[in-house]
Amino acid sequence: QVQLVESGGGLVQPGGSLRLSCAASGISFHFYTMAWYRQAPGKERELVASITSSFTTTYVDSVKGRFTISRDNVNKMVYLQMNSLKYEDTAVYFCNRHPQAFDQWGQGTLVTVSS
Repeated sequence: QVQLVESGGGLVQPGGSLRLSCAASGISFHFYTMAWYRQAPGKERELVASITSSFTTTYVDSVKGRFTISRDNVNKMVYLQMNSLKYEDTAVYFCNRHPQAFDQWGQGTLVTVSS
């Protein structure tokens, strides 16, 4: 059974940093491209960053140079280091497979950027 558990969100001031973590279980983790997605209030879920099994990364333009995705295949973890956070980064962040997400999503972790 697929299980994805996100953590690390919180309240941070503009310009601050957070590191999100995602623990995966029930999947052959090392085979898949994994990604972070986010959903802001009143908006659709969007892809933020992805990382292939060979560690190739891609980012949406709005986070390039500020966010870094990484993975640990041994421990089945995905991370998102977020620096220089902006108000518009406020959202619930989820991890999942990419491009075909698993049906089972985690609960997400809320990131609130506010002064």
